[in-house]
Amino acid sequence: MRLGRIRIPDRLRRRTERQYLIARAFNRRRALKPVVNRTAQIRKGDILAFVTLRNERVRLPYFMDYYRNLGVNHFLFVNNDSDDGSGNWLAEQPDVSLWWTNAGYKRSRFGMDWVNRLLMKYGSGHWCLTIDPDEFLIYPHCDSRPLAALTDWLDASGRNSFPAMLLDMYPRGAIEDEVYEEGTDPFRIARWFDPANYTISKNEYYGNLWIQGGPRTRRFFTAEPLAGPALNKTPLVKWNWRYAYVSSTHMLLPRHLNLVYDESGGEQASGCLLHAKFLSTFASKSAEELDRRQHYANSKEYRAYHAGLRRGTTLWCSESREYGDWQQLEDLGLISRGNWA
Repeated sequence: MRLGRIRIPDRLRRRTERQYLIARAFNRRRALKPVVNRTAQIRKGDILAFVTLRNERVRLPYFMDYYRNLGVNHFLFVNNDSDDGSGNWLAEQPDVSLWWTNAGYKRSRFGMDWVNRLLMKYGSGHWCLTIDPDEFLIYPHCDSRPLAALTDWLDASGRNSFPAMLLDMYPRGAIEDEVYEEGTDPFRIARWFDPANYTISKNEYYGNLWIQGGPRTRRFFTAEPLAGPALNKTPLVKWNWRYAYVSSTHMLLPRHLNLVYDESGGEQASGCLLHAKFLSTFASKSAEELDRRQHYANSKEYRAYHAGLRRGTTLWCSESREYGDWQQLEDLGLISRGNWA
C-alpha cells in the first residue's frame, strides 16, 4: 500500500526512527554539563549557531567574527573535553552559551545526540545553523545581504531548510608550508578548490542527495572513491523540537527537510560551506583523531588521511581553481540563487 509515492511502511519507519533519535538525545542530556548558560539572552527571531568542538582554540577568533558579521545572534557550543584552552576562551564570549562533556564522541553518534538535545531545547522556532569550526557558509548575495535576509526569504517562500555543499579548500603548495595564525582568514592560505570531479546520487529512503568527490576523494580515497566523505549538508534549518539530524548534517527527519532540490529541471537556492580543514594544523589534528578512534567506521577517514600524509600533503593539481566569490561558485554550478533575485 502506498501514500502518494511514499510507501506507508517506510513512512512509519522514519517516524519511529525520528522518535527514537529525539528520545535518545533527551536521554543523553546528563552528559552535558553547563559551563556558562546565556540562553536567556536569546530573543524571538534570533539566528542561532550550534557547534561541537575539541581542541580548536586557534580557529575560534576568526570563526566567531565571521559568523557574527554574517548575522548569527547567539552561539551554543559543546566542548568535548578540550585541553587547549578552547573552553576558557569561549566562556568569556558574551554571545556564547557553553556546555562541557567528556563522554565518548562515537557513543553520542559523533556528537549529534548532544546537538539534537540543544536544538530541541533552545532552537525550536529559530533558524539554526549547525556547523563545525572549520566550516564557513557562503550563499548567494552573502557579500551584500546578511543571513537574516536569506532566512526571511526562506520563510516567505515556505522553505524550512537550506542546503550547502561542503567545498574543500586547500593551499597552492604543501599544507604545512604556511603556518596558520590565530585570528587570520584561513582562505588567505587555503584559496584553492576543485571546480568539478563530483558525483551526485539520491538516497531514496531519506530523500537527500549524496555528493562525493573533490580533493579528499582524489587524494586519499583514489582506490575506493565510494568510501570518500559525503559533501552534502543541510546546515540551516528553521527548527522544530520534533526534528532530528540523522547523520551529521547530511540528512534529517522528517524527510521533507531533505528535499532541497528541484527534480523538474529548475533550481532551488543553495550555498556552500567553505571547508578550511587543510591548514598547517591538519597533520597534528589527524594524528590526534586517529589515536582517539572516535570517528565514523573506526576512524576510517582519518586512517586514509594518515596514509596519505606519509606520501605528501599537496592537494593542488592542474585543474584546481582559485576562489573568488559566490558568483564564481554559481557560474560553476556549485551554488544557486534559484529564484532569489
